[in-house]
Amino acid sequence: MTFSPGRYQVSRREASEPPTGGSGGRRPRVMIIYASAGAGHDGASRELARRLRERGLRADCVDLADIFPWGLGRLLRGTYHGMLSRLPWIYGLLFSIGGNFSRAAPITRALLRPVWPRVLRMLPPDTRAVVSTYPVVSQIVGPLRREGRLAVPVITYLTDFAVNPIWVSPGIDVHCAAHDTTRAEARALGAGEVRVAGRLVSAGFRPGAEEDKRNARERLGLPLDARLALLVAGSWGVGAVARTAAEIARTGEAVPVVVCGRNTALYRRLKRKRVGHVFGWVDDMPELLRAADVLVENAGGLTALEAMACGLPVATYRPIPGHGRANAGTMTRAGVATWVRRSADLGPTLVRLADGAEGQRQRAAGLALFDADPAAVVADVARGVEAASSARKPVPIDDPALVESPVVVSAEVTTGLDAVPPRRTLTRWVGLRASMARKRIGADEPGADGGSHPANRPDRQG
Repeated sequence: MTFSPGRYQVSRREASEPPTGGSGGRRPRVMIIYASAGAGHDGASRELARRLRERGLRADCVDLADIFPWGLGRLLRGTYHGMLSRLPWIYGLLFSIGGNFSRAAPITRALLRPVWPRVLRMLPPDTRAVVSTYPVVSQIVGPLRREGRLAVPVITYLTDFAVNPIWVSPGIDVHCAAHDTTRAEARALGAGEVRVAGRLVSAGFRPGAEEDKRNARERLGLPLDARLALLVAGSWGVGAVARTAAEIARTGEAVPVVVCGRNTALYRRLKRKRVGHVFGWVDDMPELLRAADVLVENAGGLTALEAMACGLPVATYRPIPGHGRANAGTMTRAGVATWVRRSADLGPTLVRLADGAEGQRQRAAGLALFDADPAAVVADVARGVEAASSARKPVPIDDPALVESPVVVSAEVTTGLDAVPPRRTLTRWVGLRASMARKRIGADEPGADGGSHPANRPDRQG
């Protein structure tokens, strides 16, 4: 895979690669649907795909913006970016409505229903599992699964620590959560199977020794003996970044090192003000994290996770409205970050995290998030479906034997899928699928349900 901002692309080599492993056996395919709304969802999807390939599976990533028709996805992405950058209070209001209005999720699912056929058409015939790394995606694939239009398991990887109701959708087989605190929030919102399954960051993010810190500072031109507070605000550089950098400098306890991401206007403004050390887009983020003593962030996004993987304590300060404030609360309760709520507390908190016992406890809690691997959960589910598919005899979807004996077929399909909760087993969905097929045959309307793509036929072998 070659990555470019906003989209994953399949290289020619991978596009022509046969769906077999070294032993000649078929490799299950996993489809990952993400949204290019900041680097967090992109990065998690890319890393999950890489780990699945290491485990011998095929993995493809699709941007939701490319599924929406008429350029609507890119328009929505631009609107979201604009709200965060210029009118964050509007985004906070919409987020609050989504979290407190009980009909928000059902309305979202209804509005997304026209996208169903496009999602079904983009799934290759050999798909064995679908992974969502974005809440809106879950509101599409969950209902498809619940209604029997999607015959393979659906997994939601919760990229955020905090769980908004839009993250939870009926029909999702398994939710992968960061922490027990996240799991409890998801369960309270009605999620079925929720597993604490670790976090996804690139292998380059790992703790370093004091020598690594010194070498990194020398290469980056940073002070060797000062306490450095690395300030990040996502790939878009949104929030009160300039104000936060000035406040860190005024504490006298740390030197701010600011990463502006792709926000060139912010970069130029901070360079003019000469507040600390300023970077634009950083290609070697692991080295910069190893050079720092503490991370200051405002959204609970991917960089916060990367810092935790490097053993760097995390402080959340002036979080952006919406998911930023929600993540700040959940991460603090989980013990993996500290939410600094007052400017007067900023300096003392930076000292405690960089040099004190509080920072040591937080480092340990953050590193523990990476003991498990979400790719293991996804691979187990996909391989279970592949094993069941290989073990059974292929039967055409319109074969009368399938229509008359759905229970027998569904029993074969569910082989090896102990990860799926009983009330959402493949038996239920394949039975429903067969019932729908019976209705179509009786009405002489083949394909009326719009789910005729081979990827959605439970009888289809890879």
